[in-house]
Amino acid sequence: MKTIDWTKDELVAYILLFAANADFNESAEERELIISKVDRQTFQEIHEEFETDNDYQGLKKIMISLKQHQYDKEDIDLLMEDIKALFFADGDFDITEQNMLICLNRLFKTV
Repeated sequence: MKTIDWTKDELVAYILLFAANADFNESAEERELIISKVDRQTFQEIHEEFETDNDYQGLKKIMISLKQHQYDKEDIDLLMEDIKALFFADGDFDITEQNMLICLNRLFKTV
């Protein structure tokens, strides 16, 4: 997996889907928040791809694409704010989501 042919919107959709599934429950509120960030067609196409990937493949794709799109600290900070908003979208920021936020924050600092 050398390159990922995603637009920035597709990358954002994938990352938010990855985060939304941290607690194994992708709520309607979380889906709507993602669709508010990207268009519905992008969401559906990326959702299909997301469903076929395991966690390792997903993280690998995310990291490659973040580097390809040359995300800097400011971009990562904005992305983390979107992820936080996503975790609060359904009104339940559980321990699994809290741990995912910490892990993604650490991981994204390596970009």
